[in-house]
Amino acid sequence: MISLLKKKYVIPALASGFLFVGVSFKQDFFEIAKQIEIFTTLFKTVNQNYVDEVNPGELMDKAIKSMLADLDPYTNYFNEQDVARFKINSTGEYTGIGAMINRKDGRLIIVEPYKNFPADKAGLKAGDEIIQIGDVNLVDFKEDAGTLLRGAKNTKVDIKYKRQGKLLTTQIILDEVDVKAVPFFSLLSDKTTGYIVLSQFNAKASFEVKEALTKLKGEGASKIILDLRGNPGGLLHEAVNICNLFVPQNEVIVTTKSKTDKHNNTYKTQKNPIDLEIPLVVLVDGKSASASEIVAGALQDLDRAVIVGTRSFGKGLVQRPLDLTYGTQVKVTISRYYTPSGRCIQALDYTHKDKDGKAVRTESKNYNAFKTRKGRTVYDGGGIQPDVELAEAKQSTIASALLKSDGIFNFATDYYYKNPNLGTTIPTLNDADFAAFKAFLKKDNFQLDTETEVALKNTMAIAKKEKIDESIMVEYQQLLTALQRSEEKELDKNKAEIKDLLLDEIIKRYQYREGLYQYYTKSNPEIAKAVNVLNNTAEYNKILKN
Repeated sequence: MISLLKKKYVIPALASGFLFVGVSFKQDFFEIAKQIEIFTTLFKTVNQNYVDEVNPGELMDKAIKSMLADLDPYTNYFNEQDVARFKINSTGEYTGIGAMINRKDGRLIIVEPYKNFPADKAGLKAGDEIIQIGDVNLVDFKEDAGTLLRGAKNTKVDIKYKRQGKLLTTQIILDEVDVKAVPFFSLLSDKTTGYIVLSQFNAKASFEVKEALTKLKGEGASKIILDLRGNPGGLLHEAVNICNLFVPQNEVIVTTKSKTDKHNNTYKTQKNPIDLEIPLVVLVDGKSASASEIVAGALQDLDRAVIVGTRSFGKGLVQRPLDLTYGTQVKVTISRYYTPSGRCIQALDYTHKDKDGKAVRTESKNYNAFKTRKGRTVYDGGGIQPDVELAEAKQSTIASALLKSDGIFNFATDYYYKNPNLGTTIPTLNDADFAAFKAFLKKDNFQLDTETEVALKNTMAIAKKEKIDESIMVEYQQLLTALQRSEEKELDKNKAEIKDLLLDEIIKRYQYREGLYQYYTKSNPEIAKAVNVLNNTAEYNKILKN
């Protein structure tokens, strides 16, 4: 996400947001003022007259979010309590426990403890469920439980958690956490190719990439792979600065266009580059978004890098935080961004929605063609299409469902405690392990929740409300059974991909993320393809000059 960010439920915050628009668009001023007056009167009337006590803050919070939800998923309202949480995205630094956590179905789960940070030092592992923080039992806590795990450095926090059915306790000592934009870089086994992972675009991103690039060149790297897979984006100016490492000063990297003149900007490189000639491959996938797409798109348009992988996410919208009253903010989509060739790669049209209220995706037949600096044809409308597209790298529907439902995550947790002494050994997952995985899903009654299955269950839920469920129950069960059989076939069909995802998660349990990246350098097919492209000078040049 290109963000530059905060939530609080107060009338002045909403009003100031409307008035900001009113100043910008005077022709709408009367209508805006009228609607504010209507809303204010309604809000007061409901609070004064509703039969039960109401929480004005919660009402306002829902009203604001419902209003913004009709625009796009990136325009959001933040209260002042969220500032610390989003500081991580912009600076990469915060004080806390040093772990990725997830609140799902009312449960607070450790997804990934960062090596040598407080949660890790306290012995917490991926899969642990935190049930109490200090005196607060999370069963009864409806707010953001993550706020209870932040505070001043050296604050001691007592934790109760569940692990494999056992209730355990520990104490975490909060500390400063430095989230690396570049969590890993290394010279590959050929001793001439440098590999750099860029996981986010925080304020340190370009500095860390520059540092990694310089060190790798010093170790003998004469080719570079920049891995943007899974990178959701971040700060726009950091994307420009990263491109600047490889392209000349005063080069246009991205242009933003808006209905408001002050949001129309052209962003150029400002400094002397590090290396204009070093061969470069950029890896992208379906989760590479926003700032990642600026980097990939600009380097592709300028014929400075070969893009390898699968089509990127397709987020061509720019957000900016605007301050409201009482320390709140609204993050607003202010413009669209365009790559040097002039293409906007936004995939979803939020001004047009289908019958289910979902944004309409741009169809490939409606893509527009553009030319790179050397005359290669590239397209807008749906993310960055790689120069070398790898079909096997595209995630299948069943794999996405397994990740979303935590089937892979939970199996890896189970595997870890059944095999506690693997250490740095990389296990080989065979057919017996895959059969064990499928049995695990059945035993735990995992719901894969593919789109088809969700739609079917939603239909039955409506049928229950309309009291016709009994009359269609037989047919429903038949459809559900057929669907689940189909899903099992999909599991077998995509066995290789699923085993790779299982292995990735398992490696992180023993060797942290650093160990996973180290494993990738020796076995990942996208990295192997990137190395092949870089080692074949004729192919590399042909791609960029075709």
